[in-house]
Amino acid sequence: MATILNRFLKQKCRSFSALSHRNQHQVLFNSTRYENHNSLPSQIPALRSTTRSFLDFYQFGNKKAIEDERARLNDEMNRGYFADMKEFKEHGGKIAAASKTLIPAASAMKFPVLAGTFSNGKSMKLPITSNSNEFNKESLAVPKVSLVCLSFRASSQEMISSWSKPFIESFGDRKDLQLFEVSFIDKWLLGLAPIKKLLLRVLRKPKNSDNSVLQRQIVYSFGDHYHFRKQMKVLNLLTGYIVLLDKSGRIRWQGFGTATPEEVSQLLSCTSLLLKDQ
Repeated sequence: MATILNRFLKQKCRSFSALSHRNQHQVLFNSTRYENHNSLPSQIPALRSTTRSFLDFYQFGNKKAIEDERARLNDEMNRGYFADMKEFKEHGGKIAAASKTLIPAASAMKFPVLAGTFSNGKSMKLPITSNSNEFNKESLAVPKVSLVCLSFRASSQEMISSWSKPFIESFGDRKDLQLFEVSFIDKWLLGLAPIKKLLLRVLRKPKNSDNSVLQRQIVYSFGDHYHFRKQMKVLNLLTGYIVLLDKSGRIRWQGFGTATPEEVSQLLSCTSLLLKDQ
C-alpha cells in the first residue's frame, strides 16, 4: 500500500513539474512577443510618422466633407417646401421684378454649366457657346441669344409659358435664337438609367405642327442641383426663373414668376438690342 502511494505521489510531482515548465515557457513567449510588438513603431519611426500623417489628412478631409454637408442640410431645412409655399402665397411667385434694361457685359454673370437630356435621350449642356462644342455634338448652331426658362416644380410651368409664348410670336422667324425650357428632376430614383429612359419616353411630346423656325426645346436635368441653385441664387423652388444669355453664355437679363405685359415688352426690347450688339 505504501509502495503504491509513493508511486502515485511521484507521478503527481512529475506532472506538476512539467506543467510549471510549460507555463513558464508560455509566459516567456508572450512577454517576448509583446516586447517585440511594442518596440516595432520605435524601430520604424518613418512608418509611424507616415501612418499618423495619412490618418490626420484623412480626418481633415472627412471633417471638411462633414462641415459642407452640415451647412447644406441647414440651408435645405431653412428653405423647405413650407417656407417656399408661404412666400409663394405672399407674392404669387413674383420674387422680384424683371430687368428693365440689359445687364452690362462686364458685370454679367456666366451661366453655370448645366447638363440636360432631350426627350429623345440625347444629352446636351448649357450654355451653348463657341467654346463648348455642344453645337457640333447635337447639331445646334451657336445662338446669338438664348432664352433659358428654369422650372423646378410643375407649379411654374404656366409661368414659363407666359414668357416663352410671346417670345416665339415675336422672334419665330429668327435662326440665330434658341429657346430652352429646362425642367429639373431631383429624385434620385427617377435618375436611374432604366427608369429615366422610360420617363423620357412618357414625357416625349408629339411633333409640333407650328412651322416657325424658332422652336421650344424641352430639356430635362436629372440629379442633384444644389450647387447650381446656389450659383444662380435660386431660393424659392415653386416659381419660374427666366434668363437671357448672349453668345458667350453670360446672363444679360432675368425675370421671375408670371410675366406682366410690361415685363414682356422689356424682354422683347432687350432681346432686340442684344441681337444688334452680337
